[in-house]
Amino acid sequence: MPYTPYGQPGAVPYGQPPRRSTNGLAVGSLVSGIVCCLPPLGLVLGLVALPQIKKKDQTGKGLAIAGIVLSALSSLLLVVGLATGGIGSAWNGFKKGVDEAAGARTPFQLRTGQCFSGDGKLEDYTTDIKIVDCDRPHDGEVAGDFKVTGFDRFPGDDALDDLAANRCEKVNAGYAMDTWAIPEHVWTYYYQPSKESWRTGDRLVTCVFASEKKQKFSGSLRSDSTTLNLDQSFFLITVNPIEKSVYEEPEEDPDEDFASNKEWAAELLVAIDAARSGLGQHTWPGDSAAPVAALRKQLDTASKRWSKLAGATDADAYWDAYETAWDALPEDLGAEARTALGLTGTPPKGEGTQA
Repeated sequence: MPYTPYGQPGAVPYGQPPRRSTNGLAVGSLVSGIVCCLPPLGLVLGLVALPQIKKKDQTGKGLAIAGIVLSALSSLLLVVGLATGGIGSAWNGFKKGVDEAAGARTPFQLRTGQCFSGDGKLEDYTTDIKIVDCDRPHDGEVAGDFKVTGFDRFPGDDALDDLAANRCEKVNAGYAMDTWAIPEHVWTYYYQPSKESWRTGDRLVTCVFASEKKQKFSGSLRSDSTTLNLDQSFFLITVNPIEKSVYEEPEEDPDEDFASNKEWAAELLVAIDAARSGLGQHTWPGDSAAPVAALRKQLDTASKRWSKLAGATDADAYWDAYETAWDALPEDLGAEARTALGLTGTPPKGEGTQA
């Protein structure tokens, strides 16, 4: 038996009555009535508590009555909500909010293959991006990412721009090999570490396809080894370098920069020769064999014309060979063969998707 200050086991101060306990059910009734989670429970607990309080001479009568009143009101509201559909609407609103919050991302949380939309301009996506189904209209699609290495300190925005532009062009090209499936208003973009995020350890560059001027697009642009068969992949790997070289023609004409134009013509010739050789080394299935053979024949002629262009000795000779070289290069780069292989057979309008 514990010792009490007054020397007698269990003794209480003189002239002061024993302390009355508070009924637990009364407390439970009030709490249930306040939180409104299980209003009938609060009502039941309060009704059971009242006779117990009287019988055991406990405190908590006010708590029980308050719990009964609050629970009764909550029960009434619950019945009305179920009858009018208000509870369902509130739940749906809550669920929608949770879903939207779960879909919110920053570019540094995006993963390859995810499609996203954002409020505001493209450069504002860093603060408000929402992951959406690629079948729905969206603003961008993630092609991949890479980590920046080789810098002990923040290298500056310009240095990161150069690095991201170069690397993301390759990342995007590998992700969307069927370039004709890319809408004309969709281009290569990227998100890079800022000076502030660099301090927190951020080294990730996210490469994306994104639409200009908020023109949304639908459907995934992904066409790589995960979505293409062997024949489709081989055709695109073989032919795409020609398309890439075409878009790299120097802005200055041969009279202004003959050396750059001649170098470009030589690079395009290499792409043409590699394509016509590669196409001849593969066994093409079914209906694709004939159109692929026709494309290869066209490339044979193009090789001869571009060889003359690349071998021009001066600007005048370059101009003399220029038109015939372009005329020999198949404008559609094998549209019939692409269609036969199940690829996109119609090129997008405009200047393509090179960044």
